[in-house]
Amino acid sequence: MDGQKQFDWVEFYQAFAWKLLDFHNNRQVLVDHIREVYQNTGIAMPTLERDHKIVDIDPFTVFGLFNKSSQREDNRKKIIAAMAELFDISAPLPTSFVSVPVLNNQNATFYDFTGYRGENDIEDLWQLFSAALWYADNQTEANQAELSLYFDRTIQKRGNGNSKITMGLYWIAPQIFLNLDQRNTWYIYESGKIPAEIVNTLPTPEPKIPAEKYFTITEKIRTYLQSGTCPYHNFMELSAEAWRYSEEINQQNKASAADIASVATSVFRQDISDEDANTIRYWLYAPGDGAKIWDECYQQGIMAIGWDEIGDLRLFGNKEEMKQRMKETMDPSRSYKMAAHATWQFANEMKPGDIIFAKKGMHTVIGRGIVRSAYFFDSARSQYKNVRKVEWTHKGEWQHPGQAAMKTLTDITPYTDYVKQLSALFESDEINDEEPPEILYPPYNAAQFLEEVYMDAAKYQKLRSLLHHKKNIVLQGAPGVGKTFIARRLAYSIMGCKDTERVAMVQFHQSYAYEDFIMGYRPDGNGFKLNPGVFYSFCKQAEDDSDNPYFFIIDEINRGNLSKIFGELFMLVEKDKRGKVKVTLPNHDQFSVPENIYIIGTMNTADRSLAMLDYALRRRFAFFDLEPGFRTAGFQAYQAELANEKFDQLIAQVEELNKAIASNESLGAGFCIGHSFFCALDGDIAQKLEEIVEFELIPLLREYWFDEPSKVQHWTDRLRGAIA
Repeated sequence: MDGQKQFDWVEFYQAFAWKLLDFHNNRQVLVDHIREVYQNTGIAMPTLERDHKIVDIDPFTVFGLFNKSSQREDNRKKIIAAMAELFDISAPLPTSFVSVPVLNNQNATFYDFTGYRGENDIEDLWQLFSAALWYADNQTEANQAELSLYFDRTIQKRGNGNSKITMGLYWIAPQIFLNLDQRNTWYIYESGKIPAEIVNTLPTPEPKIPAEKYFTITEKIRTYLQSGTCPYHNFMELSAEAWRYSEEINQQNKASAADIASVATSVFRQDISDEDANTIRYWLYAPGDGAKIWDECYQQGIMAIGWDEIGDLRLFGNKEEMKQRMKETMDPSRSYKMAAHATWQFANEMKPGDIIFAKKGMHTVIGRGIVRSAYFFDSARSQYKNVRKVEWTHKGEWQHPGQAAMKTLTDITPYTDYVKQLSALFESDEINDEEPPEILYPPYNAAQFLEEVYMDAAKYQKLRSLLHHKKNIVLQGAPGVGKTFIARRLAYSIMGCKDTERVAMVQFHQSYAYEDFIMGYRPDGNGFKLNPGVFYSFCKQAEDDSDNPYFFIIDEINRGNLSKIFGELFMLVEKDKRGKVKVTLPNHDQFSVPENIYIIGTMNTADRSLAMLDYALRRRFAFFDLEPGFRTAGFQAYQAELANEKFDQLIAQVEELNKAIASNESLGAGFCIGHSFFCALDGDIAQKLEEIVEFELIPLLREYWFDEPSKVQHWTDRLRGAIA
C-alpha cells in the first residue's frame, strides 16, 4: 500500500472533527444523531451512560465509537459511512486505518457516568477539543496556552491519562499531535530505535503527563523526524512503524521463549493462557503424503497443507462452514470432520512463535521449526496452497518416540510428556552462557484488572494488600463468582504484565498427593525414579529470580487432603519462615519456600461434599470473600451494552433467587449464583441463556434443594419464564 493510501483516514477524521465542533452548544442533537447512526447500521450501541440514558457526550467519545480495540473493520466502516451521511461530510471514506490507535473496549468514554463525573467534565473535554483544533490551525502561544489549560484539566480525570488524551488529539490532527499510547511510548523510550541522544533529552513519561512536558516531547520528536536522519517523516509514519516493530518484537520473543523454555516447566504448568499472553503451542505436522513436500518446505521456509479446493481458509467463519464446503467441492459422502478441524486450526489457532515438529510416517521425525507468519493463501502454488512461513531450525531423521498420529496436523500441547520427549531430540550438548533475550509480555495493571473483574477499586486494593501482607490467601465464594479468573488477574496486576512464566496452577482433588506436589518416585521404564513435583519445581524457578514475584494458584484447595499433600512443608509457607526455615527432602535437598512466592487458593463455599477445612490451613492463609457482582458498575455496563431484554429479565430473577438462597437456613450467602455464568455471551444470546438455565442453574438448584422439589419447581418456572 502506498504511503498516501495507507493514511487516507486523516482527511475524513479532520473533516469530521470540524463538523463536530458545530455541536458544542447543541449536544442533544448530537446525541440524537448518535442514536440514529446505530439504528441505521443495525449495530448494537455501546454503553455510553448508565442504563443507556445518555444526557451528554463529548467529541472524543464520539470518535471512539469507531476506534475500539475489539471492533470489526466492517462495523467500523459501517459506522463511519452512516456518520458521513448523517453529518453531511463530503471527505472520502477511509479505506485504511494504518497508525490509528484504538481505545480499550471497556474504557471507551472520556467521561465518567452520571453520579461519578464532575459538573464540568464533559464541557472541559469540548473545550480541549476546540482548543486543539484551533491550535492545529494556528500554532500561536495564546492558542497553546488555552490548549494546555484544558489538557491539564482533562488528563487528571478518572479513566483518562497520557494514552487516552493524546490518542484523542492525534485522531483529530495527527500532523500536529504525537500519540503517546503504549506502543508509541515503548518505541520512543525503550525500543532503541530512537537515538539515545534524543531520548535522554526527553522528559520522563508519566501516567498523567502535564501539557508542558507533552509539548516538549512532541517538539523534540518532530524535530528529529524532520532532521533528515530518520526514515520516518511525521507522526503517522512513526506510529505505523511503532506498531509494526512492537509486533515483530513480540513474535520474536514468543519464539525465543519457546527456544529457552525449561522442559520441567512445560511439564508441570497447566494451561493458564489468555488471548494475548505469550503462550507457546506445539504441533506435529506431516509435510504431504510420505513427507513429499518436506524438501520444498525446508528450502522455502514454509509449511503448507492441502484442501486447496475450498480456497482461502480465511473466508470461513467456523469449522462447519469448512466441512460443508469440502463436501460440496470434493466428496459429499465423506464427513470431513478431521479435515475441517485441521484446516481451522492451521488458519486460526496456530500463531507465530509456535513450535512445529515435522514427521514422516508414524516412526520418523524429520525436522523442527518455529512459525514466523500468519496464515495466507498462495494461489501461485500448484498445490498445497494454504501456507505459513516457518523458520526451520533442524533437518534430519530422528526416531519418533512410539507411534505418531496419522494426521496432517495435530496440536500436541496438552501432552506435556510427549512434548518433552520430542524436544529432547533436538537438545544440544553445547554450553551456551549467553543471556537469553528479554521477553516482552503484554502489560497489565490495576485499571485493567478493574475493567475485567467485577469488583470495586477499594475491594481490589484490600485484596492486594492482604496478599502482600500474608503471602497466602484463599479466594472463597459461591459458584460462578470467577474465583480462578480473579486469581490469575490478581497475579498479573501485581506483576504489571501477563508473564505466564511466573504463574503456575494446579487443581487439588482427593487423589492428589505429596509425590505430585513436592517430590516422589515414579516408574521410568527401568524401575522407579525420584521426580520433582509441581510446587518444588516452581519454587526452584522462583529462587533463581528472587527480584520478581511468583504466583502459585491452587484451584479447589479444599478438595485435597492438605496434610497429605503439603507434608512437612506446611510450616514453610508461613510468611515469617519463608527463605529461613529448611527441611530435608527425599533427594537430600535442603529446601525452603522462597520469599517471592505467593500462594492463591480458591474454594467453592457451596461444596458441601467437603469436610471443614484443616485448622492448619486456616491459620496460615487469609480468607477473602468474593460475592456475585451483578450490582457492580462493570457488570451493569456489560449488561447495558448487551441491551437484551431476556438477559435483563433473567438477571433480575437470579438476583431474587440469590435473596432466597441467602435467607435459607440450610444454604446461605455462600451458595448464591455468581455473575460469571452470564459473562462473555456472544452469538445467539437467547440460545445461550436457555442452555445456562437448563444445564447449569436448574441442576444446581436440584442439588441445593434435593429434599424440597416444590421449591426447585418454583424457581425453575421463574427462570424459564424470564427467557420465554
